[in-house]
Amino acid sequence: MDRTETLPTASAAGPPGAVPVSPETRTGSDPRWARPALLALLVGTALLYLWGLGASGWANAFYSAAVQAGSQNWTAFLYGSSDAANSITVDKTPASLWLMALSVRIFGLSGWSILVPQALLGVASVGVLYATVRRWYGPAAGLLAGAVLALTPVATLMFRFNNPDALLVFLLVAAAYATVRAVETGSTRWIALTGVLVGFGFLTKMLQAFLVIPVFAGVYLLAAPTGLGRRIRRLLLAGLAVVVSAGWWVAIVELVPASARPYIGGSQNNSILELTLGYNGLGRITGDEVGSVGGGGRPGGGPFSGQAGLLRMFDTEVGGQISWLLPAALILLVAGLWLAGRAPRTDRTRAGLLLWGGWLLVTGLIFSFMSGIFHAYYTVALAPAVGALAGIGTTLLWRARSAPVRWRRFAATLVLAGTLAVTAWWSWHLLGRTPDWHPWLRPTVLALGLTTAALLATSAFLTHRTVPPSPSAPVIKEFVSGNGVQDDANSLVNSEAGATAGRRAGFAGRVVRWVVPVVSVAGIAVALAGPAAYAMQTAATPHSGSIPSAGPAGAGGFGGPGGPGGRMPGGANGQFPGGPGGGQFPGFPGGPNGTGQNGGANAGGFPGFPGGGSAPGAPGGTGQDGTAPGGIPGQGGFPGQDGGTGQEGRGQRGGGMGGLLDAREPSAEMTALLTAGADDYTWVAATVGSNNASGYQLATGRPVMPIGGFNGSDPSPTLAQFQRYVADGRIHYFLGGGGFRANGGSNASAEIAAWVAENFSATTVDGVTVYDLSSGKQG
Repeated sequence: MDRTETLPTASAAGPPGAVPVSPETRTGSDPRWARPALLALLVGTALLYLWGLGASGWANAFYSAAVQAGSQNWTAFLYGSSDAANSITVDKTPASLWLMALSVRIFGLSGWSILVPQALLGVASVGVLYATVRRWYGPAAGLLAGAVLALTPVATLMFRFNNPDALLVFLLVAAAYATVRAVETGSTRWIALTGVLVGFGFLTKMLQAFLVIPVFAGVYLLAAPTGLGRRIRRLLLAGLAVVVSAGWWVAIVELVPASARPYIGGSQNNSILELTLGYNGLGRITGDEVGSVGGGGRPGGGPFSGQAGLLRMFDTEVGGQISWLLPAALILLVAGLWLAGRAPRTDRTRAGLLLWGGWLLVTGLIFSFMSGIFHAYYTVALAPAVGALAGIGTTLLWRARSAPVRWRRFAATLVLAGTLAVTAWWSWHLLGRTPDWHPWLRPTVLALGLTTAALLATSAFLTHRTVPPSPSAPVIKEFVSGNGVQDDANSLVNSEAGATAGRRAGFAGRVVRWVVPVVSVAGIAVALAGPAAYAMQTAATPHSGSIPSAGPAGAGGFGGPGGPGGRMPGGANGQFPGGPGGGQFPGFPGGPNGTGQNGGANAGGFPGFPGGGSAPGAPGGTGQDGTAPGGIPGQGGFPGQDGGTGQEGRGQRGGGMGGLLDAREPSAEMTALLTAGADDYTWVAATVGSNNASGYQLATGRPVMPIGGFNGSDPSPTLAQFQRYVADGRIHYFLGGGGFRANGGSNASAEIAAWVAENFSATTVDGVTVYDLSSGKQG
């Protein structure tokens, strides 16, 4: 075995309690294949994440509109406003928008320029994960960890999408690297950097970034080679770094007068602290999310998240996104801790396992049991930990096959074989959820996986039986490793017993030397075949909307692949089938075409809302745009029933899901109407819901006011404020559609819609009800 694969087991000269730097930390000590293999991994990841990136169009138009606003106005950039006129922010902290807005300022507005930073963050995450794992476990472990992360289907999805999760994953992996460096020497600088990175994680996706804090702090407190008092003081400094790096933006928002900044989307009181602790904080755990469409204390966390419980990560909603190697990661975590045994406090083998295992368990359990809104794509936060544990555990067990204790060698090989068998079986099970998608893959993975597992197990019995007891074991070990008999073993070989043992060990050595490595590589390929196939299919398929899903149709989440701008066109009876698949990698075509049907009565809208759809409590209206007239106040139904109209996978036209989870794609006629005389208005139009507004804004390049924010349930603006904007001549049109039933929240959007319907005349353009508000201008 190459010496660079040896972990430090004893202290060297240095400060008391210090752990020596292992050979893995020196790049020059890597085997010759390490750098070319790393280059191949990074290039392959870049191709997977960048190829055909622009096919997804605006991806999540909710965030794309905010990126467009930030590229046009620096105030919108700072706060993460949905529109350049700064009426309301997105319902997240804005760090992920900053990178994309800078890219748009450099390259111009397009789907490609918005998504390129996300893809590059994916490549960087793979590289940093490799560097982190390699420091303590060698390049082979780092490469396997990076490959698992790159090929996890939900990672491929989110690194080709414009949700905040891409930046969050990168920052947390970088924080793990900083923690590893801090643990090596007890460094103040590195542990403080961990705090800074986690703080910026908060500015990316709020409290989700803090889930790893107990794990990182605990590992440093346990394993850093310095006194307990110093460890505690340095952790307090790291906590201060978190507060400063996250708190500066929060302080700006809280200290700037509300009249001088946009409304904080997702809150009911225009407060970033309320958003942090409520809708995007504890509300996600308890389900008490005022103004949301999910949660409400119901088991399972609302309509989009599957059933809460211990097995949520493996169910039909989530399993195909993240769980391919999750059983293997858990098995290898336990096996690695067993191999670490009663190691010294500063042992790095155990520290690394605790770091990645703690990340996986803490985050995974919270995701599993949270009662608020949960989406399957959140699980991309688990992918680095799954990859790290797969790489670390496999490498540790492989090394244990050369341990001096016979039973440890035997047990390590059997655990490797068993892990491979479980992984093959679970891949077979997951592939069974899409039985019509490349049906040959499912039995192939199972057969090859069980075969390679059986061969590994056979090698364990073979080598176990041929190794004689001490004192000749060290000599036979050379046979088993394929290196022959040393000079000091002549007396054993010349004896009859020694000759017999030598022949047996020589045969076993040849098996181990030639067959087992080939079988092991084949086993890794089999273990990655399922997720790799899903990842390639995901990369070959355009995705859009607010709830994207990896893999082919039927793999979990909401339907199959959708075309640009339309991940989830409405389907009959409230289903969410995918739209037509886009371009494919060779051999991995997209899933079946969507089956979205034209809406009839109640076609995804709410009865009574002007132009189709109503916000909670809206009075009955004209019932245009495919909705039934005469709505009942306060009885808005959930959209998506009987299907909205999916226009070639490019978003919704008229009512339906376009106002909830996806943007509308306005016609040329509508775009021309909105842009005519646009310079005379602050907002060319206003409409209920951020997604409803985003399609119009992206098409026109002009601010469109999203009344009520994402859910249409925020009190922004109030009816009085809206009336003042109209009187001042700042809003040109009001567009019907959008709005849906929320869990409490403000009725301001319904009040505005009712006032508009009572005081302005309606026309229909492109199937959408349009109200010209210019007649309401005063003075």
